[in-house]
Amino acid sequence: MMKYALIGCGRISTNHIKAAVNNQFEIVAVCDVIHERMEEVLSKHGLSDNKNIARYTDYKKMLDEHADIELISIATESGLHAEIALYCIRHGKNVIIEKPMAMSIADADEILRESEKYHVKVSACHQNRFNIAVQKTRKALESGRFGKLSHGSVHVRWNRNRDYYEQAKWRGTWAQDGGALMNQCIHGIDLLRWMMGDEIEEVYGVTKQQFHHYLECEDIGMAVVKFKNGAIGTIEGTTNVYPKNLEETLYLFGENGTVKLGGKSTNAIDVWDFADKTQADYENEGYFEQTVNVYGNGHTSLFADVADAIEKDRKPYVDAHAGKRALELVLAVYQSAAEGKAVKLPLNACACTDFTGKFDKS
Repeated sequence: MMKYALIGCGRISTNHIKAAVNNQFEIVAVCDVIHERMEEVLSKHGLSDNKNIARYTDYKKMLDEHADIELISIATESGLHAEIALYCIRHGKNVIIEKPMAMSIADADEILRESEKYHVKVSACHQNRFNIAVQKTRKALESGRFGKLSHGSVHVRWNRNRDYYEQAKWRGTWAQDGGALMNQCIHGIDLLRWMMGDEIEEVYGVTKQQFHHYLECEDIGMAVVKFKNGAIGTIEGTTNVYPKNLEETLYLFGENGTVKLGGKSTNAIDVWDFADKTQADYENEGYFEQTVNVYGNGHTSLFADVADAIEKDRKPYVDAHAGKRALELVLAVYQSAAEGKAVKLPLNACACTDFTGKFDKS
């Protein structure tokens, strides 16, 4: 059994523990600076009485005392992801890093370098790539059914109110979180870039802070993306939708096919039309994957893939390069919005903290 540990027991951690349980990992330890959070997440999965699961408030001590850990997932506030990941990597541990993988290009590059140096596997936790609707679309794309891509778009139309941000003071800060694009919308942004060919020429973006004036960061961002293959992408990401989450949708338009993935988290197929229609296409139309929350079901599949990658010494399906690409696109939108002009990729140096004070009131 894969020996596993979790660092960070906040909002998303229950999906990590669930994925570990579903994959029959041996949960060796959990860590959080607040002891009650550890007990809460373990209790949700009937593990609170398991004395074999060690509890730590210091992840460094955890690693010192448990050299047998093979895989660690990191689910702390975003601003600590890179620091903790690098410490784990340098201790020879494979890691799954919640999104965003890092908050700067420099940190993302260091994760890539160190993972190669220490020969460990690093996966960025973009679990929506494992959504069944997304996988069906990816298969159609890779088999050439779309033909030449014309354009695509992602819309993340969600709600986050003041209560959400007051649950954790790091939310909505440049140093620890970023805004709607970096936190809520990065999964959709990852899917758009991945589906549209990954390689980008330039990005033009606009961000605003419309309603969440108690935050440091944006609550809406929009962008146009020019891909190197000639396709065009658009991004709309916001936490301003009243009164609750509306949708996360991904559109792909090709010369021979049109697909719209919908639902709360790209977990449904709303439109599925191809010129070379097959019997399977009729089954895909209207497909819906039931999920318990907007995080979907993909964590279990992502954890299984990483375990297999460790055992077979291959790259994870969603590797650290994928994590850097999603981060880079968000940072490019931020930089374009700050400068008021299009930004060329690749970004050689950019960090979320570069935009500190952008929405400060005069």
